[in-house]
Amino acid sequence: WLEFAEAWGGKYPAIVRLWENAWAEFTPFLAFDAEIRRVICSTNAIESVNARIRRAVRARGHFPNETAALKCIYLAVMSLDPTGQGRKRWVIRWKGALNAFDVAFDGRLTAGRK
Repeated sequence: WLEFAEAWGGKYPAIVRLWENAWAEFTPFLAFDAEIRRVICSTNAIESVNARIRRAVRARGHFPNETAALKCIYLAVMSLDPTGQGRKRWVIRWKGALNAFDVAFDGRLTAGRK
């Protein structure tokens, strides 16, 4: 921490102050397994899905009822994976993280499946 402050404190004092103020909230994040940290930090996929949904809704304009809006959103989400191969990739990508979550949180993820 002090190395960071020495290296960047003169050029970016506001960032150093931000780190000092948020350090207590940030350090518990470092205690998680690397797989869990990777999942927490990867918001690109979520933002991509949100952008696709916004684009579909904006292109449609208005909806006569809630069912029509939900149908539009459903079709936008289903078009993200038209071949159906996404689930296989999802399982491979998340398997390590799900195992790490299960270990870190004492089986709370699998408790409902028994």
